Amino acid sequence: MSLSIKDDEIDIVIGALRPDLTAFMNEWRTVFSRFHLIIVKDPDLKEELKIPEGFNLDVYKKPDIDRVVGTSTSTIFSGYSCRYFGYLVSRKKYIISVDDDCYPAKDNKGILVDAVAQHITNLTTPATPFFFNTLYDPFTEGADFVRGYPFSLRSGVQCALSCGLWLNLADYDAPTQALKPEERNSRYVDAVLTVPARTLMPISGINIAFNREVIGPALLPSLRLGGEGKFRWETMEDIWSGMCVKVVCDHLGLGVKTGMPYVWRNDRGDAIASLRKEWEGVKLMEEVVPFFQSVRLSREATTTEDCVAEVANVVKEQLGSKDPMFARAAKAMVDWVKLWKSVGSSTSSPGA
Repeated sequence: MSLSIKDDEIDIVIGALRPDLTAFMNEWRTVFSRFHLIIVKDPDLKEELKIPEGFNLDVYKKPDIDRVVGTSTSTIFSGYSCRYFGYLVSRKKYIISVDDDCYPAKDNKGILVDAVAQHITNLTTPATPFFFNTLYDPFTEGADFVRGYPFSLRSGVQCALSCGLWLNLADYDAPTQALKPEERNSRYVDAVLTVPARTLMPISGINIAFNREVIGPALLPSLRLGGEGKFRWETMEDIWSGMCVKVVCDHLGLGVKTGMPYVWRNDRGDAIASLRKEWEGVKLMEEVVPFFQSVRLSREATTTEDCVAEVANVVKEQLGSKDPMFARAAKAMVDWVKLWKSVGSSTSSPGA
């Protein structure tokens, strides 16, 4: 991890969709015990959380969420979207978020991967979105810019978002996983890439990190499927949020990286049973991707909040009439910016 980053500049945000976090926390103990943790309990979860001792953490439950944002707003934080509440109440510069069904991975040498250290390395070294370097991340030890790479672009830009990957159960959609029920990802690729400017990607919320001060308001809970469930392949909130944040990063000249660190993702859910729930989202992508590819923001949009507000307006104008889901997403984006400005700058702790 970068020597210039202190442990107290980092929050680990965990959305708790399962009541017993004992195994999860113990597996991550050697990594997480150095940092402050924010655990947000899914408001729909009725059972009490089981969390082992020995961690510096704050736990937010439904009464805490209601107190901070109000009962009418707290419904947006159900399911996987509960982690966004952690993003909202954090006051740290960097946030790392890992799903509660993921454990630390091991690299090709059998060494346990420190996901936090790799994410912070990704965020604190420049990204190179304007010209692709064929030797992966040139700021990685043992690599550099290849012949022909313009020297005028070698300083790169600030990296705002780091998207990690997964061993074992890859983040496939339900149709793909249903067709390949036994397929598991066993390839650990020792590489990090900058995603080129004006290139969209399906950003997964399973294993990510970001600079909250720079891009925080762009990671937002807004698009909710009609039959949204409690498994990743039954949701689209992180995919929609990811396209929003990528458009914002491109406009503001910020970078996004993908690749290491890996986590080990445990098997969970039934892809075939989830197929009907996610099919709505699968169809939506055919319309959503061309839309986001066409979005261009104005010169007046100079902050992340400005950018999100402009994207929301375009969503309302161009997609709102096609499906009520888009109209609701646009409103949720505008409401989120207001919430970030009001709650995101105040001090809030559980039970305060």
